[in-house]
Amino acid sequence: MCVFALTILYRICIIQFKEGDEWREKAEAFTTKVFEMEASRGNIFDANGALLATSLPFYEVAVDINAPSIDDKLFKSKKDSLAKCLSNLFKDKSTKEYLKILQKARNTKDRYVVLKRNVSYKDLQTLKTFPILKKGKRGGLVTLQTNRRERPFQSLAARTIGLARQGIKPVGLEGAYDSVLKGTGGKRLMQKIAGDVWRPINDENEVDPKDGKDLYTTLDINIQDVAQAALLKALIKNQASHGCAVLMEVKTGAIKAITNLTKSKTDSTLYTESFNYALAYPTEPGSTFKLASMLAVIDEFGISLDEKTQVGNGECMYYDRRMKDAHPPAEPILTAQRIFETSSNVGVSKIVNKYFGKNPKQFIAKLNSFHLNQKLGIAIPGEGIPRIKQVKDKDWYGTSLPWISIGYESLVTPLQTLTLYNAIANNGKMVKPHFVNAIKENGKIIKSFGAEIIDEQIVKPSTVAKAKQLMEGVVKNGSGKGLNITAFKVGGKTGTAQIAKNGNYKDQNSVSYQASFVGYFPADKPLYTCIVIINNPTQGSYYGGLVSGPVFKEIAEKVYSNSLDFIESVNHPQNFLTKVPNVITTKSDEIAKVANSFSLPFTNNDSDVYTVRNKQDSTKINLVKINIEQQLKKGIMPNLNGLSAKDVLYLLENNGVYVKIEGFGVVKKQSIEAGQKFNKGNKIILQLS
Repeated sequence: MCVFALTILYRICIIQFKEGDEWREKAEAFTTKVFEMEASRGNIFDANGALLATSLPFYEVAVDINAPSIDDKLFKSKKDSLAKCLSNLFKDKSTKEYLKILQKARNTKDRYVVLKRNVSYKDLQTLKTFPILKKGKRGGLVTLQTNRRERPFQSLAARTIGLARQGIKPVGLEGAYDSVLKGTGGKRLMQKIAGDVWRPINDENEVDPKDGKDLYTTLDINIQDVAQAALLKALIKNQASHGCAVLMEVKTGAIKAITNLTKSKTDSTLYTESFNYALAYPTEPGSTFKLASMLAVIDEFGISLDEKTQVGNGECMYYDRRMKDAHPPAEPILTAQRIFETSSNVGVSKIVNKYFGKNPKQFIAKLNSFHLNQKLGIAIPGEGIPRIKQVKDKDWYGTSLPWISIGYESLVTPLQTLTLYNAIANNGKMVKPHFVNAIKENGKIIKSFGAEIIDEQIVKPSTVAKAKQLMEGVVKNGSGKGLNITAFKVGGKTGTAQIAKNGNYKDQNSVSYQASFVGYFPADKPLYTCIVIINNPTQGSYYGGLVSGPVFKEIAEKVYSNSLDFIESVNHPQNFLTKVPNVITTKSDEIAKVANSFSLPFTNNDSDVYTVRNKQDSTKINLVKINIEQQLKKGIMPNLNGLSAKDVLYLLENNGVYVKIEGFGVVKKQSIEAGQKFNKGNKIILQLS
């Protein structure tokens, strides 16, 4: 027994140490493994069905030139033509080089030679028609499919859509809905051959992958294009470091456009979507926060917008800190309405200090009730963490209340600011911003998303009415007056915040500015809210109304002019015609044809004579005969007023009159007056309008 055991032990040592390398090499040569096959990722669409992201198939193409069905006769007769076809298709090697690769593989009995990687589906179909390879598996053709994610609109909403890449965690909507989009992988049995190369054993998958579901977003790529172009133009003009713009539907919270652009470090005219500032970058908002302060005061104490406050010369002291207005006030005493319109720091801080100075906890609690101290819970990962400084915090000072009231010592994201303004435009109902309308599989809705309400009524209806009056006053009479939109009314607020490195506001060299504008339109029936923020403008002006306001204006005007939501229906009962339109002087059968086409009432006249409408009859076209041709035959110039150029040329030139026409339209003036005699060959000048 001992000898037998020692013999086994000896044999183990020989196999493990002396013959180990040889046996391991043989084992690896016959290793098989089941590989996970990637499923085709679902598509991402905009609200109108435009494709925002899709997976395109690409293939690794290899050849087993020593397959059993490829005998020497077939190889010798077809190798030249195959090499030529490969060279013509891929254009990366000459015919001789491909011939050399094929011949070497044949000589060395190599069963797997990679011809090309990242081959498109179209090229693969062409490849399958080549000599030898057209036999498919029997012809030695081996393919491995991989999918590459592409965005057809490239940079538009790139950061929000995100990117899915092999081995890297997806971001944006790609990351938020990764489990929905990625599908279920399949399985394929692979064999390891020489050179650590894995090749499929079978032509078919052992388990076929199941493609991912499709995502239908709230984005409108046309509006997205408008927003990005407007923001980019302003960033280049002001040489700003970065900026963002977001457009949201008032009733639903659906984000129609979101753009985030960052300046290139090497090219001052190049801006890319490299970071989602709107969602992930909380900053001190500055004057746009004054709406929250005024809402707190109005809702808690019901103050009148006519209440007056002493602002002096636009400066005041809180303990040892001086607060200043951007511009000296026109008057030392201003109403609450005028304080908000002119964005007076002194005025807003004094109002807040007057009502909440003895109880700052009440003010902070009111701000918290606006949900400014908590995340919105957006599905896209990476949402910034807001902060409303609390009275119990270690960095609360005696000056914190007035400075918080004007948008400092707190951090909120642009999307949170927009959500607050949207709530006022929505009559107090706060809805959560969302980016997805539905998830579909094979065209069928699996799950749909609608408006998600954060708070049914953040303030009283009377407070909402006053807040709208404040914001509409900003655009009409205040710091937003430069928007100069005449087609529709707008409500909003400008903002200019100082952004200091490491909180050092005293050193002006380390201070930059954040210009913003946020508002809603049209003011009488708000459909959209929009926020524009531009950081560190360096070309002169840095005020929100002058830097961000024009971007808001361009977005609002283009959305308004291109949206059916703002156009009244022409077939509304109140818009029906009560008077028939004016009619030019022409033949009665032509008038009858037009009237019938538009179902207009008229007195029928079948005669082929020139007629004019009786203007006293406003409910129908009443055709009255006029004797133009008879007068011309008698040599008397008729009244040509109202005739078209076509008709007047026909009539006059047929009667020998030379005609000169000036202008376009119908005759308004004639050089030979009506009733005067004329002779053949006379010249008449007609002015048309």
